[in-house]
Order: sequence, then structure tokens, then C-alpha cells
Amino acid sequence: QVQLVESGGGLVQAGGSLRLSCAASGRTFSSYYMGWFRQAPGKEREFVATINWSGDSRYYADSVKGRFTISRENAKKTVYLQMNSLNAEDTAVYYCAASLSYALRAGEYNYWGQGTQVTVSS
Repeated sequence: QVQLVESGGGLVQAGGSLRLSCAASGRTFSSYYMGWFRQAPGKEREFVATINWSGDSRYYADSVKGRFTISRENAKKTVYLQMNSLNAEDTAVYYCAASLSYALRAGEYNYWGQGTQVTVSS
């Protein structure tokens, strides 16, 4: 199976930017649709963005559209989430996930990383 490890989380002030990375193991990384989800305390896991195997198709949640950008480099087995204009509502644990098909629901993803904390201060 695919193992996913997130990095790049931390503390950032409102209005600032942060770039998350997700490094994958295995030889079949390029076959997967990749997604980012987030979860704040007391809330359900929320879809953020997804990208197809070739990297030419992307879809974003309305709450992050225009501010976040998902991308991937298959040769490096890595997917990224560039986050701009961050606000306090973006504070959450961010998870990287992989699926063999296009999916917007957490239950449809097969593999998950352990998450990285993003905290946005006012």
C-alpha cells in the first residue's frame, strides 16, 4: 500500500501563507488521485482539495477556493497544498489522502497520513 507523511504545518499569523507537503512511498503514486482534508476539534473531517493522476484537473471546497492551490510532482512522489490568506477558521489538523478514483468524501479515500497541525493566530 501507499504510505503518506505530511509536513510543513506550524503557527502562522492571519493573512500569512503556509505550504504543506505530503511525501508518499511505493511505486504507484502516480496512479492515485490525491486529496487534502482538515479536521478541527469537535468537527467532522472536511474536504479541502483534490487533484487527478496527471495533475491537470483540480477541485476545491468553496471555503478555500481562490486561496489554496493543490499540486503534485509525481517524480518526487509528493503532493503540495499552498495556503494563502490564512484566517483563524483554517486552524485544523491537515491530512493527506490517496484514492484510486475521483472522490470528495473522506470515506472514499483508501490511504491516509497522520496529519500535520496548522494554527492561524489573530
